[in-house]
Amino acid sequence: MRTNRLSKGLLLFPALMFLTGLPALAQASPGSMPQPTMPNQQPTTAPGTSPIDSSGAPNPQAIDDQDFVRKALEGGAAEVQLGQLAEQKSQSDDVKQFGQKMVQDHTQLGDQVIKPVAKQLGVKEPKGLSKKDKQLVASLEGLSGPQFDQEYIRAMVKDHKQDLKDFKSEAQMSQDPNVKKAAEEGTNVISQHLQMIEQIAQNHNVAVNGK
Repeated sequence: MRTNRLSKGLLLFPALMFLTGLPALAQASPGSMPQPTMPNQQPTTAPGTSPIDSSGAPNPQAIDDQDFVRKALEGGAAEVQLGQLAEQKSQSDDVKQFGQKMVQDHTQLGDQVIKPVAKQLGVKEPKGLSKKDKQLVASLEGLSGPQFDQEYIRAMVKDHKQDLKDFKSEAQMSQDPNVKKAAEEGTNVISQHLQMIEQIAQNHNVAVNGK
């Protein structure tokens, strides 16, 4: 009898061990198994000056920067050519001097500030003046004396007001530090030019408030 009881006890022991191990097996369910280590994902690169950002989508601000620089190159070239025209055709010393300053300042601004940024952004230098500037040059070439001075002064006031607005806006909006700095430097130069030409307009009694 004692042998039978001992045999039954030995049989029950593995069963009890199995039952007591069930909770541990339940905790070690497949859902709680350590997941395979995945390669670390690369962080998304912040948009820079490239027209295409890291996701392959167009970068609107970079495109705006390129457009601004392209227009700045075109406008600077126009100011130089118009300044040369003023030196040749004007009969007024102040208008001649202003034209000379346009040639000097916009050549310097273009060579030292705008063109290096254009190269960085991949913006090619314009091959010629814009259609609008070509028309302005052609119209001024047909004038002389006081009539030339009046139309040149009006054109310079109008252009510098618009340029000042564009450069200020770019200086505030651009996220590219080089473009921002170029826009800020251009703003200072254009602001000085606008003050000068507005004073010249007063000296020549040229109305410049109208469009």
